Amino acid sequence: AARDKLAGNILAGLPGSVERWTLDSFRARLASYDGITADALRANMEWFLRRVVPVAEELGLRLCCHPDDPPWALFGLPRIMSTEADCRWLVEVVKSPANGITFCTGSLGARGDNDLAGMVRRLGPHIHFLHLRNVRREGDTVPCSFFEDDHLGGSTDLVAVIRAVVAEQNRRRAAGRADWQIPMRPDHGQEILTDAERVGTPGYPAVGRLKGLAELRGAMMALQAVA
Repeated sequence: AARDKLAGNILAGLPGSVERWTLDSFRARLASYDGITADALRANMEWFLRRVVPVAEELGLRLCCHPDDPPWALFGLPRIMSTEADCRWLVEVVKSPANGITFCTGSLGARGDNDLAGMVRRLGPHIHFLHLRNVRREGDTVPCSFFEDDHLGGSTDLVAVIRAVVAEQNRRRAAGRADWQIPMRPDHGQEILTDAERVGTPGYPAVGRLKGLAELRGAMMALQAVA
């Protein structure tokens, strides 16, 4: 019974899906990716970007690819947006102001070998959206177990990341960029106070996210004041 419950919980939370899965239907969908490699995924991504980026440019839009969550192979499927090198490949394979990154500190922070503050400094001009969340890694290996933590209390030094973000925004503003301010969301959070009484999407508590937003905005304003 415990095993069935665990399998049901996992199948209910597959990325990008809202429907319920069974083990058999999941195995059938997974089988359609048999033989796919990281190189094949990158080739597909390049094909896609070369067709949509020019349209985004014409419409004045910014595309931003979210990193893998978690940032390592899962169910035998390769991943191609898990490291700084992966992000660098994405923005260089089709060079355009419209082609960029959603910088998710929770996803990328699940890997201890990702230097998040350094990534913001080096990839800053290509970051179009910030997902500021924090996870606590329970080991130094890749992959490892991790769990959602307080925004300022996990394994990632979010204050250092925000310092790099503030510097990038100031650089953009000095350069006259209209999009100097990078949109941000507190993303996930922990359930506190009345969150446990609400029926909502797991990982997206109202009060817990507002607490995280207040902490992040406070850090941003403090760092901006001394920049």
